[in-house]
Amino acid sequence: MIEKSERSDPTTIRQLYGRRQGHALRDGQVDLVENLLPQISVPTEGPVSSANLFGDDRPLHFEIGFGAGEHMAARADMLPDHGFIGCEPYLNGVVGALQHVKQAMLPNIRLYMGNALDVLERIPDDSLRFVYLLHPDPWPKARHAKRRFMNHGPIDLIAAKLQSGGEFRFGTDHPVYLRWAMMIMNQRPEFNWLCKSPSDWTNRPGGWPETRYEAKARRQGHEVWYFRYQRR
Repeated sequence: MIEKSERSDPTTIRQLYGRRQGHALRDGQVDLVENLLPQISVPTEGPVSSANLFGDDRPLHFEIGFGAGEHMAARADMLPDHGFIGCEPYLNGVVGALQHVKQAMLPNIRLYMGNALDVLERIPDDSLRFVYLLHPDPWPKARHAKRRFMNHGPIDLIAAKLQSGGEFRFGTDHPVYLRWAMMIMNQRPEFNWLCKSPSDWTNRPGGWPETRYEAKARRQGHEVWYFRYQRR
């Protein structure tokens, strides 16, 4: 059964995640947090733009909950003249992204440890080329549906911040979240679903690097679904 969704102010439900730290950090990881993270952190106040983050007008990508950063790092490596903003509330995930940035020498990534909405609200409208929401916490119980990022409030923000022709990519292996997300996006006239056949959303598209969550889902025998929506 699919629960009813209502449009709401994106500021009403902001707790979209649980605990913020897992295992203890090793010395090298602590060093990354103390020294590298401050250099590439998104400011906590003020507008968030290409000019402010990178000193130019390069295209901007925005990843919501980047996990350990493997997708973001791969995309940043593919597109060195684009800028990538990644938001992740979990310290261990941020450490994973910092390791990618250091090892692959990726100067085009900026990180924010916290709620993606806090950054998304400060991005000027019509500024983003891509937005990624890959394997978000499904909050599968009906009473927790309002905590899902895929709700009208956050999607209102994504629609406002994407450029015309910009792309919103969403992936999940959870059937409850799949049905919920399709219900939400089918109500959004601002987006065209880039799908011509079932294979377009059952096979990972080119230029879409695999995440560790996707790989884990496949090892567990789960089906994975991929969605591409273009801003009209």
